Amino acid sequence: MFKHRSSTGYKQRFIVLKMDGKKPAAKADKKKQVPLRLSEALYNELAAWAEDDFRSLNGQIEYLLTQCMKKRRGEKAE
Repeated sequence: MFKHRSSTGYKQRFIVLKMDGKKPAAKADKKKQVPLRLSEALYNELAAWAEDDFRSLNGQIEYLLTQCMKKRRGEKAE
């Protein structure tokens, strides 16, 4: 773990290591970029929710869409 100073204060970053001490391999599947237009109100609500869950806004949107797809397929959502 190391700390990184930003203009708003300290943020902690964690480095995940495998048991053998090596960093995990990068995922083989590449992510697609999708431009997304949101109302300001929805954006602000998602940003606040993402902050509560310690995720980036992009990470929060991806998490929510993944949960919706699992529900649609009948899988158990986390």
